[in-house]
Amino acid sequence: MIEARTQALPKLLVTSAAGKTGMPLTFQLLEQGYPVRAFVRRRDARADALAKAGAEIFEGDQYSLSDMRRAMTGVQRAYQCAPTAPNGLHFNTVFTAAAYEAELEHVVTLGQWLSAAGHPSLFTREVYLSDILIRMSAKMSVTSVNPGWFADNYLMVLDMAAHLGLFTMPLGDGDTKKNAPPSNDDIASVAAAALIDPETHAGKTYRPTGPELLSPNEIAAAMGRALGRKVKYMDISEKMMTKALRALPPSNYSEAAVSQLAIYAEEYRRGSFAVNAPTRDVELVGGRTPEDFESIVRRTVAARPDLRASLPRRLRAVRDFGKILLTQPLDLNKVQDDRDYVRLRKPRFCQDTPEWLETHAPRATAVQSGRAA
Repeated sequence: MIEARTQALPKLLVTSAAGKTGMPLTFQLLEQGYPVRAFVRRRDARADALAKAGAEIFEGDQYSLSDMRRAMTGVQRAYQCAPTAPNGLHFNTVFTAAAYEAELEHVVTLGQWLSAAGHPSLFTREVYLSDILIRMSAKMSVTSVNPGWFADNYLMVLDMAAHLGLFTMPLGDGDTKKNAPPSNDDIASVAAAALIDPETHAGKTYRPTGPELLSPNEIAAAMGRALGRKVKYMDISEKMMTKALRALPPSNYSEAAVSQLAIYAEEYRRGSFAVNAPTRDVELVGGRTPEDFESIVRRTVAARPDLRASLPRRLRAVRDFGKILLTQPLDLNKVQDDRDYVRLRKPRFCQDTPEWLETHAPRATAVQSGRAA
C-alpha cells in the first residue's frame, strides 16, 4: 500500500541536498512518503545518510546545464537552492533553463530577506535577478522562501563561546533586538509544505523566522545556558571578523563570501533583519512550532563532544585566538575588485530603498503569514 502511494506521488528534486536546508528538507519530504532525487556534489557521509533514508542520489555538477537536465528527468517539482559560493546567478540560470525545458509544474526557491535590485551585495542582487528569471514561465508556478540571518550563522563561533566564554561577532549594540533566527529545519518545513501543496502556496513569498527577536546579549546568554557556562557578547570589528575567518575558516569558506558577509553584518547592525519579525510562517505554513534559539544550541552541543570543557580544549582555543590576532585581515574592497565584481555606483542598503520598504515593512497586523510574490 505504501509503495503504491509513493509511486502515485510526484517526484521531487532537491538541489544542494547535502546543505543546511537541503538535507532536512529531503528528510522531511521522505518522511511524508514523497520520492526525492537528491542532487549532491559528491558521495560522502551526508549523501549516504540521505540514501539510507530512501533518497535517490544524483551526483553531479550543479553549475552544469547537462547535469541539471539529467537531474530533472522525470521530475515534477523542485527546490532551487544555490550553493553557498560565488556564481549564484550562474547556478540559478542553469536551474531555470533546465526547469523550463523539463516543464516542471512547481518550484520552491530559497532566496533572501534582503533581496533588492540596488543592494551593495553582488550575491544579493543576483538573488533578485534570479527571482525575476524563475517567474518568466506562465506554465510553472513558484513559491519563494526568503529567510534572513540563520540561527546556524551564530554557531560558527560556538567553539569560542564553549572554551573562552566569548560570543564574537560584528553585530553592533548588545542590547538591541535585531534578529529572530530561524533553524535550518524550520526553514525546510516551509519549503516542504510549498513543494507538497503548490495549489495553496503558488505565487506566495514566505519569510520563516524564529519565535522572538533577540539581542546579541540574549544570544550570548542562550549559548551560555546551553553550554553550562557564562558567555559574554563581544562586538568585534569587520577587520577582526575577516582575521578570524581567515585564521579558522569554516568548511564553506571563500574570500568572496566573506566580502558579502561583511555587507550582511552591516545590514544586521542597521536592523534590517528585525523588520517585520517575527512572522508566523513556520507555524502556519510549516505546521510546526518554531524552534527557539536556545534549543537549537542545545541540540548542537549534544551532537558535538568537542564542545565539552577540558583543559586541552581551552588551551587549543587560546592558541586559536592568538592565531586570529596574528592573521592579516582581508582587504574586502580588493577581494571584490580582484574578482571583477559588478559594483554599483550608488548602492543602497535595504532600509534606504523605498521599494524594499514597501514590500517588507510591517503591515497592519503584527504577525502575518506570506505575501503575494
